[in-house]
Amino acid sequence: MRGLRTVLVEQNDLGSGTSSRSSRLVHGGLRYLETGELRLVLEANRERRVLLRIAPHLVWPLPFIFPVHRGDRVTLPRLAAGMWLYDLLALFRNVRTHRMLGKRAVLEAEPMLRERGLLGGARFYDAQCDDARLVLATARSAMHHGALVANYVGVVALDRTAGRVVGAQVEDRLSGERAAIRASVVVNATGPWADRVRTLEDAGAAPLLRPTKGVHVVVDRSRIDHRDGIIFTSPIDGRVLFVLPWGDLSYIGTTDTDATEPPDRLATTADEIIYLLRSTNARFPSARLGLDDVRATWAGLRPLLADRNGRSTSNRSRDHAVVQGSGGMITVVGGKLTTYRAMASEVVDRAARELRHREGRARRAATRTDEEPLPGGEAADLSGFRERGLEIGVLPESVEHLLRHYGTEAAGIYNLGGADRRLLRRLLPPHPAIEAEVLHAVRRELAQTVEDVMVRRLHLYYEHPERGIPAARRVAELMAGERAWDAARVEREARRYEEFARR
Repeated sequence: MRGLRTVLVEQNDLGSGTSSRSSRLVHGGLRYLETGELRLVLEANRERRVLLRIAPHLVWPLPFIFPVHRGDRVTLPRLAAGMWLYDLLALFRNVRTHRMLGKRAVLEAEPMLRERGLLGGARFYDAQCDDARLVLATARSAMHHGALVANYVGVVALDRTAGRVVGAQVEDRLSGERAAIRASVVVNATGPWADRVRTLEDAGAAPLLRPTKGVHVVVDRSRIDHRDGIIFTSPIDGRVLFVLPWGDLSYIGTTDTDATEPPDRLATTADEIIYLLRSTNARFPSARLGLDDVRATWAGLRPLLADRNGRSTSNRSRDHAVVQGSGGMITVVGGKLTTYRAMASEVVDRAARELRHREGRARRAATRTDEEPLPGGEAADLSGFRERGLEIGVLPESVEHLLRHYGTEAAGIYNLGGADRRLLRRLLPPHPAIEAEVLHAVRRELAQTVEDVMVRRLHLYYEHPERGIPAARRVAELMAGERAWDAARVEREARRYEEFARR
């Protein structure tokens, strides 16, 4: 948007790492008050307001209950003080102002909470998001403004001229083809992989990151029977945890432990799952959650800055840093999902200064990414799109699913169904996703594999009891017409997804 010719490459699918394995929250950072990071809370509150405005279909308000039981690390007076400070730092422009609640009011709001030892709590508001689709929408907005974007293209080496990084050698991970990309400025924005990429520039570069691992588990919402988001402190170790609604499901998270495995071999352990289930059962004793109740799990790495003060993992700063290496490559590390736009603005400012310094490029005014809607976010009122979907025969639950996933872009999916009514069928009842979405994912959202569609575009992997496996072949067949796959390739792609899901 600043007129710079830009290429983005991603070694796997867009958002397939940390950015689709978060707590799916765009939050003002209530718990950062404990560590005194008031500036981060101010920034997060501002960015939450921006995202609610530019992507209302992907970021939406969510009410929370924060119960306090006798013996909790967070006491009622401490919670009340934190809530007032939270609203103050948001300049009293939170989604809504908090309310302190007595014991009876907390139980009226969430009857399944443990009554014994309950002292009271608070109701406050934050925002939930579809993290993977937010990544896609941001990349697609860049494409609309002229950026070239390619997933499944990995960087294997950096090119240098007179000691400066001037581009990269890249490899198409699906075809094996290699190519070179020349660039005046190279930015390393690779999250947990940032230190690994920095060694391509300087083999002796000291690590900037100390990643921590966050695990989530998915269960049927009826087992906990909660109405809003729940934030509570674990009676096991005092860590702040969430129980969050996702349609008929709930997801529970998150752990926060130093990661020992590399980013591409991250796995969830039984101990991590049991910790989350035990912590939740302590607050919702009638749930009696066990391992058999877990529908899905995900684990992600937080690319946190290495802490020089020896703080625990939970208290480690969520701030970010922008650094420049010996070859001139700009690296951004740390940060959090909520503040991604502000981080990006700082990085592009640095890149623009480099271009002025090296090539005498004229300075360009910063663009209004805080005002321009992301694709699908052009209108908050989607009633007309709802009526249109019902008129052409889309089932009501599928209409709501389309509006939540695509916003105003649901109209394009309706048009696909208008050309071929069969595409309005659901892929895998009772899940609301329809066949036309697969074509949209391939044509407009860079989906290359069945996994891309099932996991990050439609979420059947997390939301369907059988991980969406019965629909894998049909998804491959729909993709075949767009990708020119033959019957053998269709079978291979479907089988690859089935093996991934079972693994």
